[in-house]
Amino acid sequence: MTMATTLRDYLDREEVSYDLVEHAYTRTADDSARAAHIPGDQVAKSVLLEDEDGYVMAIIPATHRVEIGKLHKQLNRNLGLATERELDLLFDDCECGAIPAVGQAYGVDVVVDESIEENRDVYFEGGDHVGLVHVSGRDFERLMSDVPHGHFSHHI
Repeated sequence: MTMATTLRDYLDREEVSYDLVEHAYTRTADDSARAAHIPGDQVAKSVLLEDEDGYVMAIIPATHRVEIGKLHKQLNRNLGLATERELDLLFDDCECGAIPAVGQAYGVDVVVDESIEENRDVYFEGGDHVGLVHVSGRDFERLMSDVPHGHFSHHI
């Protein structure tokens, strides 16, 4: 289990305490939550969207789905899903599908669903499919303090 260098350097610069939680290989954030025996609502999932103005990372709980229509209205942008190739280029030190929910580390604009910040602890992918990064809810809120917040997801 490793953590992406870009993410590790960013968390260290921001003086965020973290630890790593190892789990069996998984393909989705929700599966990672189950494998690590963590409630899925505490796992922050990143969804990369794009339009002609660039990329936006929507951060939602792993048990939720983005409501793109709500996000269109909130941000006044016509966003669609980014491609896997774009993910590979932007997050070149991460395995495809294991993108950390801290887009700021990669220079990507971020919007966070308020429901993820209601947690005492938050977990997110660290760049591979066998581990999660764990931070306190307070530190996660601090990391997200300068990004737009809203309600743009629903439980699945």
